[in-house]
Order: sequence, then C-alpha cells, then structure tokens
Amino acid sequence: MSPTPYNPAEDGAQMAFDGRMSYGDYLHIDQILSAQTPLSDAHDEMLFIIQHQTSELWMRLALHELDAARRMIAADRAQEAFKMLARVARIFEQLNNAWDVLRTMTPADYTTFREALGQSSGFQSWQYRLVEYATGNRNLAMLKPHAHRPDLMVKLEAELARPSLYDEALRHLARQGLPVPQDVLTRDIRQTWVPHDGVQAMWEVIYRDPTAYWQAYELAEKLVDFEDYFRRWRFNHLTTVARVIGIKRGTGGTSGISYLRRMLDVELFPELWSVRTTL
Repeated sequence: MSPTPYNPAEDGAQMAFDGRMSYGDYLHIDQILSAQTPLSDAHDEMLFIIQHQTSELWMRLALHELDAARRMIAADRAQEAFKMLARVARIFEQLNNAWDVLRTMTPADYTTFREALGQSSGFQSWQYRLVEYATGNRNLAMLKPHAHRPDLMVKLEAELARPSLYDEALRHLARQGLPVPQDVLTRDIRQTWVPHDGVQAMWEVIYRDPTAYWQAYELAEKLVDFEDYFRRWRFNHLTTVARVIGIKRGTGGTSGISYLRRMLDVELFPELWSVRTTL
C-alpha cells in the first residue's frame, strides 16, 4: 500500500493565488521564459540563447555589486565593500562554470544555426562593456558598437565620467595616508589604466607589512581574487570558441581567436600582479 501523498496545505503552505502574489508573479517568470526565440530549427540554438541570456543576468548582478562596492570605497567604508567584491568574484565563478555547458555543443551543432546570428556577437554586449569600464579597461574605441543606441551611450558615458573601481581604491588608500602618486589621483579617468611604478611601490609597502596595513592588504587581495576569476572567464571564452569554431572570424567581424588572445593580455590591476615578482 503506497503512502498518502504529502499535502503542503496541511502544514500551512499557501496554495491559492487568485489575486495574490505568487513565485512566478514576483520573478516575472512568464516574461523571462518567453524571451527565447530561436531563429532556426537547430536543436542547439536554445542552448546558445540561454547561455548568453543567463550570462547577461549574472553581469547585471555583477554591475549592481560593483556599483555598491565603489560607493562604499569612495565613502571610506572599504570593509563593507569586501563582501560585494567577494560576491562579484563568485559571480564570475558561475559564469566560468557556464562555459562547460556551452562546450557540449560541437562544431557541427553550431554550424546548423550560425548564419541565423547575423552580425550579432558577444563583444557587442553593453553590460560586458560596462563591467570593463567599471573595473578600469576603458577602451574608448569600444563605444562605437553602441553608437546606434543613444540610451546605451548615455549609460556608457556616465560610467566613463566616474572613477573606476581601481581609481576609487587608490583614492581611498591615499586618504588613509598611503603614498599614492599625485599624478595618479589627478589623471584623466576616461582613459584606460596604464601601469605606474609609483603605484607598484605603494603596493609593495602594503605587501611587505600586511599586519600594519591589514585593511589595505585585504582590499588588494579582494581585487586580485575578482580579477583572477575574470581572467579565467576570458580564458574559458577563448578555449570554448577555439573548440567550436577554430580560427574562423567571429560573427561580429572580429578576428575571433586572435582577438580573444589579445584580451588575455589585458590586466585590470597590473601592479597587483607585478608586485608579486618584486617582493
């Protein structure tokens, strides 16, 4: 004799939602699940769409956390920013894991729907561009793919007018009495970061005596932790593309693999990596 099925209502669970907010209502599940519109009959196009849509959702959260972290650092409340920076690192861990799912798609699978993508490409993601700009890689040439959308240009230009995460960290450390060079504090923040010997010397002071500068040391390691996962994400992007399309050009006209290899050389916080050699 089979047991009587469990009825959650007997434990007080709400079961009627006529006129009341449900799980689906709160999360707008219907809208989310109706946003997948394959343009071909290819089975794997659904995987491709969901992979990129979920990546955009994670990037939205990353931007939310980066915005809050910078505000905390600017207010000299760095300890409160540490949790946010740790969360951004974990977000990129999730984004890294997602490549494992996409890599189940073979070259033969991809060719069945690649033409349907037209000129669309991941490098056109405005949220990804905001992540790059927020963390300091301010390549102004990358505004061009968004020039057809004035609303996006407003967002991107607003980001460029704001100190990056690294700029805010260095300004915070200067206010704490650390020897951040003056030309760094007054630099043109619209421009991408250029490695600075004086900044590396400042980080050396911190790393040679972490006990004396514990909060600054912890901030440095939170930045390195985030960039570690971010660089892994770029590497996994490269290897996934190599596995699926080889050395063909990308759908958006980029050189594909060679473009992604160049991105691997970009360091957001270069002095935090080079200081390890000089210690």
